[in-house]
Amino acid sequence: MLKGRTAVITGGSRGIGKAIALGMAEKGANIALIYAGNGEAAASACAAASAYGAKAKAYPCDVADFSATQVVCERIIADFAGIDILVNNAGITRDNLLLRLSEEDFDQVVGVNLKGAFNMIKHLSRPLMKSACGRIINITSTSGLAGNVGQANYAASKAGLVGLTKTIAREFAGRGITCNAIAPGFIATDMTADLPESVVAQAMGAIPMKRMGQVEEVASLAVFLASGLSAYITGEVIRVDGGMCI
Repeated sequence: MLKGRTAVITGGSRGIGKAIALGMAEKGANIALIYAGNGEAAASACAAASAYGAKAKAYPCDVADFSATQVVCERIIADFAGIDILVNNAGITRDNLLLRLSEEDFDQVVGVNLKGAFNMIKHLSRPLMKSACGRIINITSTSGLAGNVGQANYAASKAGLVGLTKTIAREFAGRGITCNAIAPGFIATDMTADLPESVVAQAMGAIPMKRMGQVEEVASLAVFLASGLSAYITGEVIRVDGGMCI
C-alpha cells in the first residue's frame, strides 16, 4: 500500500506517533522519525519499524524551533532522497485553568503543537511537491473541536491545526498534495494511563462506545489517509473518538 514511500513522523517515538510509524512501516513505507528527547524510545521504535523491512532513522529535534526543523528536514531529505508523507503528531500539554495558566505554558504548547506543524510543512513542502502522492496528516484532537476545561492552550493549538489543515489543503491541492487531520478522542497511551480512576470513569460516561480507543485505531486511519485509497479526500477532519463528539 505504501511500498517505496518515505514518511516523516514527528513525535514518533511513542504513543500514537509510534503506532503510526509502525503501521506505515508494515505497509512498506520507510520511516524518518522525529523525537524530542527520549533517544532510547526512538531507537526502539526504529528497530520495530526496521523489523518490517523498512529503512528507519530517528532524528532529535524541537519542532517549535524554525531553524532546527530546517536543519533536520535537510538531513532527512539527504538521507532518504525524497519525502512522500508528513505526519505532524508532536504535541505536549501544560494543563491549567485559564486564571492560573502562565504565558510560558501557553506559548510552549502553541509552539510545539501548532507552530511545529507549520515549521515542518514549510520546510518539506517542496520535496512533497516532487512526490507523485504527497500527503500531509495533522494530528489534532477532539479538544480542538469542542474545547476542554483546563486546556485553553492545548485546545487553541489543536483548533489552530484544523484551520491550518484546511488552508494547506486549498493551497496545495493543485500540486497533488492532500492535507487532512485526525482528531483522536480518549486514547489509551502512557499519558492516559496515569490519570485518576475518577477521571477515566467520567470520560467513559461521555463515550457512547464505553471504552478508550487504541493507538492502532488512530494509526489505521493515518495509513489510509497516506495511501492512494484517499487520493480524492482533502481538507477533512476525521474524529477517532468512539462517538464522544457526535
